[in-house]
Amino acid sequence: MRKILHYTLAMMALSTTLGVQASGKSVYDSLGCSSCHGIDGKPATPAYPALAGKDVTWFVKQLKDFQSSVRKDPTMNAMAPMVVGYEQAIADYLSKQ
Repeated sequence: MRKILHYTLAMMALSTTLGVQASGKSVYDSLGCSSCHGIDGKPATPAYPALAGKDVTWFVKQLKDFQSSVRKDPTMNAMAPMVVGYEQAIADYLSKQ
């Protein structure tokens, strides 16, 4: 719960700082997505999925499925709600990596 609150506050600060024009890279970096998925969506270990070069439509769907709990993963079900409204920007960024 503490971790979720931390990320919620981080997302609020990010939204305030960057406004609506936040780039996918800014959101990805600010929320610590690279901790698991690696810098630019290229993880250091195979334990986490690579996100670089993924199809934009596929990526947005995965985030929305985690947000609605259609897909179940404790970490992603907690993290995905933090990027509501930024799914497309993150997908656009990662698809070009």
